[in-house]
Amino acid sequence: MFKPHVTVATVVQAENLFLVVEERVRGRPTWNQPAGHLEADETLLQAAVRELYEETGIEAVPQVFLHLHQWIAPDNTPFLRFLFALDLPRRIEPHPNDRDIDCGWWLSAEEIVNAGKKLRSPLVAESLRIYQQGVRYPLSMLSAFQWPFNEDAQASYA
Repeated sequence: MFKPHVTVATVVQAENLFLVVEERVRGRPTWNQPAGHLEADETLLQAAVRELYEETGIEAVPQVFLHLHQWIAPDNTPFLRFLFALDLPRRIEPHPNDRDIDCGWWLSAEEIVNAGKKLRSPLVAESLRIYQQGVRYPLSMLSAFQWPFNEDAQASYA
């Protein structure tokens, strides 16, 4: 059975700058949006909120849904990446709560898009391009149906 990794990411913008988090991948510093895997007991939006807090210390809810990327990584790992956006009125100093994150940086879109191999994946730059296109979708587009499962919902599948 095909089982892609389901991940969430949030483009965070303030004062025309974008927040990236820096982590080491195989000893090399890389940049990414605050992002991570969906856990079994949460909705996509809950995952985005959790990852944003864990990786930056920012307690906020993304305002809109931007895009769904279906991507095959160079190692042939399949991903479904749900992309959100959060526009802040001003920059907030990032304070990662995840020991895998070294720090956060507020950078221009140009600095990020032109960072090349410093990016965790090509989806980092692509996410900024999508953000800049200006198309936004309401969070209700990703509403959870009978989630998490309760006894009534499970009984209907029996």
